[in-house]
Amino acid sequence: MASTYNSIKVELIGSGDQAGAWGSTTNTNLGTALTEAITGSTDVVFASADVTLTLSNTNLTQPARHLRLNLTGVSGGARNLIVPAIQKQYLIKNNLADAITVKNSSGTGIAVPSGSTIGVFNDATNVVASFTSAYASVNGLTMATARILGRTTASTGAAEEITVGSGLSLTAGTLTATGGITAGQSISYALVFGI
Repeated sequence: MASTYNSIKVELIGSGDQAGAWGSTTNTNLGTALTEAITGSTDVVFASADVTLTLSNTNLTQPARHLRLNLTGVSGGARNLIVPAIQKQYLIKNNLADAITVKNSSGTGIAVPSGSTIGVFNDATNVVASFTSAYASVNGLTMATARILGRTTASTGAAEEITVGSGLSLTAGTLTATGGITAGQSISYALVFGI
């Protein structure tokens, strides 16, 4: 029985095949194919055109198998990175001057803005965001121990930690200055929950 390959092109040795030589195939599967899929990082170079990554029946190194794809080169406008239509997770770092849409041949994909890194999941039909939210609704929630990591632009600009109840209140999703904050200061913030 001849070898076959799974979706990420790890060689599956046929029963009874490669007598006395299967160790080399196994080492390549573990040391190259699986390592690339789990922790591998590779550059994908653009040259003012879309880039298509493919997979072939070999357990030798292949860019489409890597977990992290570092987009480099010259985009020359918004471009597509077309990946094989298999179920696979990717971390995309876009070092190009333009947004790059990561997609497979049948899907619409997801745009990765210039200078951004995002996680995407190829479900074999389309490429979608690995997760769609990293925040929680706070409407009506008493946040007595929540902290706000913020920075006031009218102050020193140093990172500050402001505790709800000491100058700020958070109700119905609205951040309100209640004291301790000078009028006219703008605050950028991220919630750190300690409920």
